[in-house]
Amino acid sequence: MKHRIVVLGAGYAGAYAAGSLARRLSPADTEITVVNAVPDFVERMRLHQLAAGRDIAPRRLADVFAGTGVRLRLARVTGIAPERRTVAVTGEDGDGELAYDTLLYALGSSVAHHGVPGAAEHAFDVTGRPSALRLRERLAGLGEGGSVLVVGEGLTGIETATEFAESRPDLAVALAARGEPGAWLSPKARGHLRRAFDRLGVTVHEHTEIEAVEPARAIAAGGRSVPADVTVWAAGFAVHPIAAAGGLEVTGTGRIVVDRTMRSVSHPDVYAAGDCVHAIGENGRPLPMSCASAGCTTMQATAAIIARLTGGEVPAVGLKYHGNHISLGRRDAIFQMVDGEVRPKSWYLGGRTAARLKSGVLKGAGWGVAHPTFGVPKRRRRPVTAPDRVGAGVVA
Repeated sequence: MKHRIVVLGAGYAGAYAAGSLARRLSPADTEITVVNAVPDFVERMRLHQLAAGRDIAPRRLADVFAGTGVRLRLARVTGIAPERRTVAVTGEDGDGELAYDTLLYALGSSVAHHGVPGAAEHAFDVTGRPSALRLRERLAGLGEGGSVLVVGEGLTGIETATEFAESRPDLAVALAARGEPGAWLSPKARGHLRRAFDRLGVTVHEHTEIEAVEPARAIAAGGRSVPADVTVWAAGFAVHPIAAAGGLEVTGTGRIVVDRTMRSVSHPDVYAAGDCVHAIGENGRPLPMSCASAGCTTMQATAAIIARLTGGEVPAVGLKYHGNHISLGRRDAIFQMVDGEVRPKSWYLGGRTAARLKSGVLKGAGWGVAHPTFGVPKRRRRPVTAPDRVGAGVVA
């Protein structure tokens, strides 16, 4: 009987994990199924560019996994039952259940409105392709002088505001920040960011808490009105409650609690990677939701699954956060390294060189997902552990 591996989600973490598992495990002994709600791989790091009008061709998952042996199930995950090792799904083929021996949970995150009145009804976001396309259509309908307010001073908010300002100089683009945008950057990098905002004409409302969103404005603390024909919500992310509802041990925010190898501390047949995982980095702090974190948690999870299935020693993949790489439109960016305590180093890279580097990172991430069998070993490894005993293997 083949060992059944089910991967939930085909974002950066899930798609890469499925390809990595297919590269290294013998198809004669393992069966890998990816469950995803939509037929395309979504380049989430580029959704603000898509909303701004850039042409970003979708990558069909059927093409990505063609010839790999990975099975694609287009369906939405509605629940998990880890005690029975099943996943409930619903899709065009109706409702059903998938049985697994090993589960890799990589459902990622979505926009978090934090209960702000009107945010869910009136604000747009760039956390999914459909929502980015709706925003793209709305922006295309705005005439000269139209106003756009981006709420959120994090990476997504900064990249979205600067991309919109550069792509549509005829619009009045503003950023609402609860504190100072880029407060985690070094002083020189913060200065670079302020100059970029000034150059692009982005109005920054610092120390501004948005308490409500209406169709043509946002309401800040104290009742101050901020004009906005379009409000873009980029004030945080949330994970789906499926993991918590299924009985997995999670944090207060719903992220799955794992050990050093990305294996659930409550259910050893379940691994997690990406935004949905609460993983402790080498500095003793939880890794932030980011593409970089998705990369290292995915590599650790797949390495652990393969090692335990094949009787090998589980390697320790580095869980270190190296820094931020922030796009500021198409021709400018900031690359800020941090130390082991996540404090910004004194130096930073900015300008066109940093922009080219960020472009290379984006292209490389997309290429890696689109070529899952690149570097296939001549001899793939065969499981030595029976399906009903997986999870009792080596503990790193």
